Amino acid sequence: MRRLWMADAVLLGVYVMVAAAMAVLSLEPPYVTPLGALIALTLGGIVVVVVRHRHPRAAFAGALALALVSAAVGSGAEGMLPIGAMYLVGLRARASVAWSALAAALACAAAAALALTQRGTRLPHILGLQPPVEARDSLLDWLNFFSLIAALLLIATLLGINAGHRRRQLRELQHRAEQLARERDQQAETARARERERIAREMHDVIAHSLTVMIAVSDGARLAADENPQQAKEAIARVAETGRRTLGEVRRLLGTVRAGDDVAVGEADTQLQHAPQPDAGRLPALVQEFADAGLPVRLTITGRPPADAALGLTVYRIVQESLTNSLRHATDLQSVEVHVEWLDGDVAIVVQDTSASRPALPANGDSVGRGLLGMQERVALYNGTIEVGPHRLGWRVSARLHGNDTEGAGDER
Repeated sequence: MRRLWMADAVLLGVYVMVAAAMAVLSLEPPYVTPLGALIALTLGGIVVVVVRHRHPRAAFAGALALALVSAAVGSGAEGMLPIGAMYLVGLRARASVAWSALAAALACAAAAALALTQRGTRLPHILGLQPPVEARDSLLDWLNFFSLIAALLLIATLLGINAGHRRRQLRELQHRAEQLARERDQQAETARARERERIAREMHDVIAHSLTVMIAVSDGARLAADENPQQAKEAIARVAETGRRTLGEVRRLLGTVRAGDDVAVGEADTQLQHAPQPDAGRLPALVQEFADAGLPVRLTITGRPPADAALGLTVYRIVQESLTNSLRHATDLQSVEVHVEWLDGDVAIVVQDTSASRPALPANGDSVGRGLLGMQERVALYNGTIEVGPHRLGWRVSARLHGNDTEGAGDER
Protein backbone atom coordinates (compact mmCIF):
# COMPACT_ATOMS: atom_id res chain seq x y z
CA MET A 1 0.00 0.00 0.00
CA ARG A 2 2.82 2.41 0.81
CA ARG A 3 4.48 1.66 -2.52
CA LEU A 4 1.17 2.33 -4.28
CA TRP A 5 0.78 5.74 -2.68
CA MET A 6 4.38 6.60 -3.55
CA ALA A 7 3.79 5.67 -7.20
CA ASP A 8 0.65 7.81 -7.28
CA ALA A 9 2.54 10.74 -5.74
CA VAL A 10 5.32 10.45 -8.35
CA LEU A 11 2.82 10.22 -11.21
CA LEU A 12 0.85 13.16 -9.90
CA GLY A 13 4.01 15.24 -9.50
CA VAL A 14 5.19 14.43 -13.02
CA TYR A 15 1.79 15.26 -14.49
CA VAL A 16 1.54 18.59 -12.67
CA MET A 17 5.04 19.61 -13.83
CA VAL A 18 4.33 18.62 -17.44
CA ALA A 19 0.95 20.38 -17.38
CA ALA A 20 2.54 23.53 -15.96
CA ALA A 21 5.32 23.55 -18.57
CA MET A 22 2.91 22.93 -21.43
CA ALA A 23 0.56 25.63 -20.11
CA VAL A 24 3.38 28.18 -20.06
CA LEU A 25 4.31 27.35 -23.63
CA SER A 26 0.66 27.51 -24.70
CA LEU A 27 0.32 31.01 -23.29
CA GLU A 28 3.01 32.37 -25.61
CA PRO A 29 1.68 35.16 -27.87
CA PRO A 30 0.32 35.62 -30.42
CA TYR A 31 -1.52 32.26 -30.06
CA VAL A 32 -2.88 32.16 -26.54
CA THR A 33 -4.79 29.16 -25.13
CA PRO A 34 -7.59 30.20 -22.71
CA LEU A 35 -6.27 30.14 -19.14
CA GLY A 36 -9.59 28.82 -17.78
CA ALA A 37 -9.42 25.80 -20.08
CA LEU A 38 -5.89 25.03 -18.98
CA ILE A 39 -6.84 25.24 -15.29
CA ALA A 40 -9.96 23.10 -15.77
CA LEU A 41 -8.05 20.44 -17.70
CA THR A 42 -5.25 20.35 -15.11
CA LEU A 43 -7.72 19.98 -12.21
CA GLY A 44 -9.53 17.24 -14.11
CA GLY A 45 -6.23 15.42 -14.68
CA ILE A 46 -5.41 15.64 -10.97
CA VAL A 47 -8.80 14.15 -10.11
CA VAL A 48 -8.25 11.30 -12.59
CA VAL A 49 -4.87 10.44 -11.05
CA VAL A 50 -6.23 10.57 -7.48
CA VAL A 51 -9.36 8.41 -8.02
CA ARG A 52 -7.93 5.90 -10.51
CA HIS A 53 -7.63 3.15 -7.86
CA ARG A 54 -11.03 3.56 -6.21
CA HIS A 55 -12.96 4.22 -9.44
CA PRO A 56 -10.87 2.72 -12.25
CA ARG A 57 -13.58 2.74 -14.92
CA ALA A 58 -14.56 6.35 -14.32
CA ALA A 59 -10.90 7.37 -14.21
CA PHE A 60 -10.23 5.56 -17.51
CA ALA A 61 -13.15 7.27 -19.23
CA GLY A 62 -12.13 10.62 -17.76
CA ALA A 63 -8.54 10.20 -18.98
CA LEU A 64 -9.72 9.54 -22.56
CA ALA A 65 -12.13 12.47 -22.47
CA LEU A 66 -9.56 14.90 -21.05
CA ALA A 67 -6.96 13.81 -23.61
CA LEU A 68 -9.42 14.43 -26.45
CA VAL A 69 -10.45 17.86 -25.14
CA SER A 70 -6.84 18.82 -24.46
CA ALA A 71 -5.87 17.91 -28.03
CA ALA A 72 -8.64 20.19 -29.32
CA VAL A 73 -8.37 23.26 -27.07
CA GLY A 74 -5.72 22.60 -24.40
CA SER A 75 -1.99 22.27 -24.05
CA GLY A 76 -1.88 18.52 -24.83
CA ALA A 77 -0.43 17.61 -21.43
CA GLU A 78 -3.45 15.42 -20.65
CA GLY A 79 -2.34 13.10 -23.43
CA MET A 80 -0.17 11.30 -20.89
CA LEU A 81 -3.23 10.29 -18.83
CA PRO A 82 -4.47 7.53 -21.22
CA ILE A 83 -0.95 6.07 -21.27
CA GLY A 84 -0.94 5.69 -17.48
CA ALA A 85 -4.54 4.45 -17.58
CA MET A 86 -3.70 1.72 -20.11
CA TYR A 87 -0.77 0.55 -17.97
CA LEU A 88 -3.08 0.30 -14.96
CA VAL A 89 -5.70 -1.63 -16.94
CA GLY A 90 -3.10 -4.12 -18.15
CA LEU A 91 -1.74 -4.44 -14.62
CA ARG A 92 -5.06 -5.16 -12.90
CA ALA A 93 -7.43 -6.64 -15.47
CA ARG A 94 -7.36 -9.74 -17.63
CA ALA A 95 -5.60 -9.56 -20.98
CA SER A 96 -8.90 -9.63 -22.89
CA VAL A 97 -10.15 -6.64 -20.91
CA ALA A 98 -6.87 -4.79 -21.51
CA TRP A 99 -7.08 -5.32 -25.28
CA SER A 100 -10.70 -4.11 -25.30
CA ALA A 101 -9.65 -1.00 -23.38
CA LEU A 102 -6.81 -0.48 -25.86
CA ALA A 103 -9.28 -0.54 -28.74
CA ALA A 104 -11.31 2.21 -27.04
CA ALA A 105 -8.13 4.17 -26.36
CA LEU A 106 -7.03 3.86 -30.02
CA ALA A 107 -10.39 5.16 -31.18
CA CYS A 108 -9.97 8.13 -28.87
CA ALA A 109 -6.38 8.54 -30.14
CA ALA A 110 -7.63 8.69 -33.74
CA ALA A 111 -10.07 11.43 -32.78
CA ALA A 112 -7.37 13.30 -30.84
CA ALA A 113 -4.98 13.08 -33.80
CA LEU A 114 -7.71 14.42 -36.05
CA ALA A 115 -8.29 17.30 -33.63
CA LEU A 116 -4.58 18.09 -33.61
CA THR A 117 -4.48 18.00 -37.42
CA GLN A 118 -7.46 20.33 -37.74
CA ARG A 119 -5.96 22.58 -35.14
CA GLY A 120 -2.77 22.80 -37.20
CA THR A 121 -4.54 23.73 -40.44
CA ARG A 122 -7.23 26.11 -39.16
CA LEU A 123 -5.93 27.29 -35.82
CA PRO A 124 -2.55 28.20 -34.38
CA HIS A 125 -0.23 25.31 -33.49
CA ILE A 126 -0.73 23.71 -30.11
CA LEU A 127 2.40 25.37 -28.71
CA GLY A 128 2.31 28.47 -30.93
CA LEU A 129 5.81 27.75 -32.16
CA GLN A 130 5.06 26.81 -35.78
CA PRO A 131 2.87 28.41 -38.46
CA PRO A 132 -0.24 26.57 -39.71
CA VAL A 133 0.43 23.80 -42.22
CA GLU A 134 -1.17 23.38 -45.60
CA ALA A 135 -4.29 21.28 -45.87
CA ARG A 136 -2.63 18.84 -48.29
CA ASP A 137 -0.28 17.77 -45.49
CA SER A 138 -3.08 17.19 -42.94
CA LEU A 139 -3.46 13.45 -43.72
CA LEU A 140 0.25 12.84 -43.22
CA ASP A 141 0.17 14.83 -39.98
CA TRP A 142 -2.82 12.83 -38.75
CA LEU A 143 -1.02 9.59 -39.53
CA ASN A 144 2.09 10.78 -37.70
CA PHE A 145 0.10 11.91 -34.65
CA PHE A 146 -1.94 8.72 -34.55
CA SER A 147 1.11 6.44 -35.00
CA LEU A 148 2.95 8.12 -32.15
CA ILE A 149 -0.02 8.00 -29.76
CA ALA A 150 -0.91 4.41 -30.74
CA ALA A 151 2.68 3.26 -30.20
CA LEU A 152 2.78 4.81 -26.74
CA LEU A 153 -0.59 3.28 -25.81
CA LEU A 154 0.48 -0.15 -27.08
CA ILE A 155 3.77 -0.04 -25.18
CA ALA A 156 1.97 0.96 -21.97
CA THR A 157 -0.57 -1.83 -22.44
CA LEU A 158 2.08 -4.49 -23.02
CA LEU A 159 4.08 -3.34 -20.04
CA GLY A 160 0.95 -3.41 -17.86
CA ILE A 161 -0.11 -6.88 -19.05
CA ASN A 162 3.39 -8.24 -18.44
CA ALA A 163 3.61 -6.71 -14.97
CA GLY A 164 0.07 -7.85 -14.16
CA HIS A 165 0.84 -11.38 -15.28
CA ARG A 166 3.91 -11.49 -13.02
CA ARG A 167 1.92 -10.07 -10.13
CA ARG A 168 -0.90 -12.59 -10.55
CA GLN A 169 1.61 -15.41 -10.90
CA LEU A 170 3.38 -14.36 -7.72
CA ARG A 171 0.04 -14.04 -5.93
CA GLU A 172 -0.95 -17.51 -7.13
CA LEU A 173 2.37 -18.95 -6.00
CA GLN A 174 1.97 -17.29 -2.62
CA HIS A 175 -1.57 -18.61 -2.31
CA ARG A 176 -0.36 -22.06 -3.30
CA ALA A 177 2.44 -21.91 -0.74
CA GLU A 178 -0.03 -20.90 1.98
CA GLN A 179 -2.37 -23.69 0.93
CA LEU A 180 0.47 -26.22 1.02
CA ALA A 181 1.46 -24.94 4.45
CA ARG A 182 -2.11 -25.40 5.68
CA GLU A 183 -2.26 -28.88 4.18
CA ARG A 184 1.08 -29.72 5.79
CA ASP A 185 -0.18 -28.54 9.18
CA GLN A 186 -3.40 -30.52 8.72
CA GLN A 187 -1.48 -33.64 7.76
CA ALA A 188 0.81 -33.19 10.74
CA GLU A 189 -2.18 -32.77 13.05
CA THR A 190 -3.83 -35.85 11.53
CA ALA A 191 -0.63 -37.82 12.02
CA ARG A 192 -0.43 -36.67 15.64
CA ALA A 193 -4.06 -37.65 16.21
CA ARG A 194 -3.45 -41.09 14.70
CA GLU A 195 -0.35 -41.52 16.83
CA ARG A 196 -2.27 -40.54 19.97
CA GLU A 197 -5.00 -43.01 19.01
CA ARG A 198 -2.45 -45.76 18.46
CA ILE A 199 -0.76 -45.06 21.79
CA ALA A 200 -4.09 -44.97 23.61
CA ARG A 201 -5.07 -48.31 22.07
CA GLU A 202 -1.74 -49.87 22.99
CA MET A 203 -1.91 -48.44 26.51
CA HIS A 204 -5.38 -49.87 27.01
CA ASP A 205 -4.36 -53.32 25.84
CA VAL A 206 -1.18 -53.39 27.91
CA ILE A 207 -2.62 -51.97 31.12
CA ALA A 208 -5.96 -53.77 31.02
CA HIS A 209 -4.30 -57.11 30.38
CA SER A 210 -1.59 -56.65 32.97
CA LEU A 211 -3.89 -55.41 35.72
CA THR A 212 -6.34 -58.24 35.07
CA VAL A 213 -3.58 -60.82 35.37
CA MET A 214 -2.09 -59.13 38.44
CA ILE A 215 -5.48 -59.01 40.19
CA ALA A 216 -6.22 -62.65 39.42
CA VAL A 217 -2.77 -63.82 40.58
CA SER A 218 -2.95 -61.63 43.69
CA ASP A 219 -6.32 -63.08 44.63
CA GLY A 220 -4.90 -66.58 44.26
CA ALA A 221 -1.85 -65.65 46.34
CA ARG A 222 -4.08 -64.24 49.10
CA LEU A 223 -6.12 -67.41 49.24
CA ALA A 224 -3.02 -69.64 49.27
CA ALA A 225 -1.02 -67.54 51.73
CA ASP A 226 -2.05 -69.54 54.84
CA GLU A 227 -2.06 -73.08 53.44
CA ASN A 228 0.74 -72.84 50.87
CA PRO A 229 3.10 -69.90 51.55
CA GLN A 230 5.60 -70.99 48.90
CA GLN A 231 2.94 -70.95 46.18
CA ALA A 232 1.82 -67.52 47.39
CA LYS A 233 5.39 -66.22 47.15
CA GLU A 234 5.70 -67.51 43.61
CA ALA A 235 2.41 -65.81 42.71
CA ILE A 236 3.61 -62.52 44.19
CA ALA A 237 6.81 -62.86 42.17
CA ARG A 238 4.73 -63.27 39.00
CA VAL A 239 2.79 -60.14 39.95
CA ALA A 240 6.03 -58.20 40.34
CA GLU A 241 7.36 -59.52 37.02
CA THR A 242 4.12 -58.58 35.25
CA GLY A 243 4.26 -55.11 36.79
CA ARG A 244 7.85 -54.55 35.67
CA ARG A 245 7.08 -55.72 32.15
CA THR A 246 4.02 -53.48 32.00
CA LEU A 247 6.04 -50.53 33.25
CA GLY A 248 8.62 -51.10 30.51
CA GLU A 249 5.94 -51.27 27.80
CA VAL A 250 4.25 -48.12 29.10
CA ARG A 251 7.57 -46.26 29.13
CA ARG A 252 8.29 -47.42 25.59
CA LEU A 253 4.90 -46.14 24.41
CA LEU A 254 5.29 -42.82 26.18
CA GLY A 255 8.78 -42.49 24.76
CA THR A 256 7.24 -42.05 21.30
CA VAL A 257 5.62 -38.79 22.40
CA ARG A 258 8.31 -37.52 24.77
CA ALA A 259 11.81 -36.73 23.65
CA GLY A 260 13.35 -37.90 26.90
CA ASP A 261 12.55 -39.44 30.24
CA ASP A 262 14.15 -37.99 33.34
CA VAL A 263 12.88 -40.80 35.54
CA ALA A 264 15.70 -43.00 36.77
CA VAL A 265 15.20 -46.66 35.96
CA GLY A 266 17.17 -49.76 36.75
CA GLU A 267 19.00 -51.95 34.28
CA ALA A 268 16.20 -54.52 34.16
CA ASP A 269 13.59 -51.83 33.59
CA THR A 270 15.73 -50.33 30.85
CA GLN A 271 15.93 -53.68 29.07
CA LEU A 272 12.16 -54.05 29.28
CA GLN A 273 11.65 -50.49 28.07
CA HIS A 274 13.70 -51.15 24.91
CA ALA A 275 12.37 -54.65 24.29
CA PRO A 276 10.74 -55.24 20.88
CA GLN A 277 6.98 -55.19 20.45
CA PRO A 278 5.31 -58.58 20.95
CA ASP A 279 4.32 -60.57 17.90
CA ALA A 280 2.66 -63.85 17.00
CA GLY A 281 5.72 -65.77 18.20
CA ARG A 282 4.89 -64.77 21.79
CA LEU A 283 1.38 -66.21 21.72
CA PRO A 284 2.39 -69.36 23.67
CA ALA A 285 3.99 -67.22 26.38
CA LEU A 286 0.88 -65.05 26.50
CA VAL A 287 -1.40 -68.05 26.88
CA GLN A 288 0.88 -69.50 29.57
CA GLU A 289 0.69 -66.23 31.47
CA PHE A 290 -3.09 -66.45 31.54
CA ALA A 291 -2.89 -70.09 32.48
CA ASP A 292 -0.67 -69.15 35.44
CA ALA A 293 -3.32 -66.62 36.43
CA GLY A 294 -5.88 -69.43 36.67
CA LEU A 295 -7.50 -69.27 33.24
CA PRO A 296 -8.17 -72.74 31.75
CA VAL A 297 -6.93 -71.86 28.30
CA ARG A 298 -5.57 -73.96 25.46
CA LEU A 299 -3.83 -72.66 22.32
CA THR A 300 -3.87 -74.23 18.87
CA ILE A 301 -1.78 -72.74 16.05
CA THR A 302 -1.80 -74.05 12.48
CA GLY A 303 0.27 -72.77 9.61
CA ARG A 304 3.33 -70.56 9.65
CA PRO A 305 3.06 -66.82 10.37
CA PRO A 306 4.53 -64.45 7.76
CA ALA A 307 7.44 -62.13 8.54
CA ASP A 308 5.15 -59.17 9.24
CA ALA A 309 5.76 -57.68 12.67
CA ALA A 310 2.72 -55.38 12.46
CA LEU A 311 0.38 -58.25 11.61
CA GLY A 312 1.88 -60.35 14.39
CA LEU A 313 1.35 -57.52 16.87
CA THR A 314 -2.28 -57.18 15.77
CA VAL A 315 -2.92 -60.90 16.25
CA TYR A 316 -1.20 -60.79 19.65
CA ARG A 317 -3.32 -57.86 20.82
CA ILE A 318 -6.60 -59.41 19.64
CA VAL A 319 -5.87 -62.65 21.51
CA GLN A 320 -4.69 -60.69 24.54
CA GLU A 321 -7.84 -58.54 24.69
CA SER A 322 -10.11 -61.59 24.20
CA LEU A 323 -8.45 -63.56 27.00
CA THR A 324 -8.45 -60.49 29.27
CA ASN A 325 -12.21 -60.11 28.80
CA SER A 326 -12.76 -63.79 29.51
CA LEU A 327 -10.71 -63.59 32.69
CA ARG A 328 -12.45 -60.44 33.90
CA HIS A 329 -16.07 -60.97 32.97
CA ALA A 330 -16.87 -64.66 32.54
CA THR A 331 -18.43 -66.51 35.52
CA ASP A 332 -17.97 -70.22 36.24
CA LEU A 333 -15.41 -70.39 33.47
CA GLN A 334 -14.79 -73.95 32.36
CA SER A 335 -12.45 -73.64 29.37
CA VAL A 336 -11.11 -71.23 26.78
CA GLU A 337 -10.04 -72.37 23.32
CA VAL A 338 -7.73 -70.18 21.21
CA HIS A 339 -7.33 -71.12 17.55
CA VAL A 340 -4.96 -69.19 15.26
CA GLU A 341 -4.77 -70.38 11.66
CA TRP A 342 -2.37 -68.89 9.11
CA LEU A 343 -3.53 -69.24 5.50
CA ASP A 344 -1.47 -67.79 2.62
CA GLY A 345 -0.77 -64.51 4.37
CA ASP A 346 -4.23 -64.30 5.95
CA VAL A 347 -4.97 -65.25 9.52
CA ALA A 348 -8.13 -66.50 11.24
CA ILE A 349 -8.49 -66.04 15.00
CA VAL A 350 -11.14 -67.70 17.16
CA VAL A 351 -11.28 -67.33 20.95
CA GLN A 352 -14.16 -69.33 22.43
CA ASP A 353 -14.84 -69.66 26.15
CA THR A 354 -17.30 -71.94 27.88
CA SER A 355 -18.87 -70.29 30.90
CA ALA A 356 -22.11 -69.99 32.79
CA SER A 357 -22.81 -66.39 31.81
CA ARG A 358 -21.26 -63.24 30.44
CA PRO A 359 -22.39 -59.67 31.16
CA ALA A 360 -23.97 -57.71 28.32
CA LEU A 361 -21.80 -55.48 26.20
CA PRO A 362 -20.91 -52.37 28.19
CA ALA A 363 -21.59 -48.78 27.28
CA ASN A 364 -19.12 -46.81 25.24
CA GLY A 365 -17.45 -45.33 28.29
CA ASP A 366 -16.53 -48.74 29.77
CA SER A 367 -13.04 -50.09 29.33
CA VAL A 368 -14.27 -53.32 27.73
CA GLY A 369 -16.19 -51.23 25.21
CA ARG A 370 -12.97 -49.48 24.33
CA GLY A 371 -11.21 -52.83 24.10
CA LEU A 372 -13.75 -54.20 21.63
CA LEU A 373 -13.54 -50.97 19.66
CA GLY A 374 -9.76 -51.31 19.62
CA MET A 375 -10.03 -54.82 18.18
CA GLN A 376 -12.39 -53.57 15.48
CA GLU A 377 -9.94 -50.81 14.55
CA ARG A 378 -7.03 -53.24 14.40
CA VAL A 379 -8.97 -55.60 12.15
CA ALA A 380 -10.02 -52.69 9.92
CA LEU A 381 -6.36 -51.90 9.28
CA TYR A 382 -6.15 -55.19 7.36
CA ASN A 383 -9.58 -54.95 5.69
CA GLY A 384 -10.68 -57.85 7.83
CA THR A 385 -13.86 -58.84 9.65
CA ILE A 386 -14.61 -59.54 13.30
CA GLU A 387 -17.60 -60.98 15.15
CA VAL A 388 -17.95 -60.68 18.93
CA GLY A 389 -20.86 -62.02 20.95
CA PRO A 390 -22.45 -64.96 22.77
CA HIS A 391 -22.03 -68.35 21.14
CA ARG A 392 -23.44 -71.64 22.42
CA LEU A 393 -22.44 -71.90 26.11
CA GLY A 394 -20.10 -68.96 26.26
CA TRP A 395 -18.55 -66.05 24.44
CA ARG A 396 -16.83 -66.07 21.07
CA VAL A 397 -14.47 -63.73 19.27
CA SER A 398 -13.90 -64.55 15.60
CA ALA A 399 -11.68 -62.40 13.40
CA ARG A 400 -10.09 -62.76 9.99
CA LEU A 401 -7.32 -60.48 8.77
CA HIS A 402 -5.95 -60.17 5.24
CA GLY A 403 -2.21 -59.97 5.62
CA ASN A 404 -1.64 -59.02 1.97
CA ASP A 405 -3.64 -55.76 2.44
CA THR A 406 -0.90 -53.85 4.17
CA GLU A 407 -2.33 -50.36 3.68
CA GLY A 408 -2.40 -48.63 7.02
CA ALA A 409 -0.64 -51.43 8.83
CA GLY A 410 2.43 -49.31 9.32
CA ASP A 411 0.58 -47.38 12.04
CA GLU A 412 1.15 -50.34 14.36
CA ARG A 413 4.89 -50.48 14.00
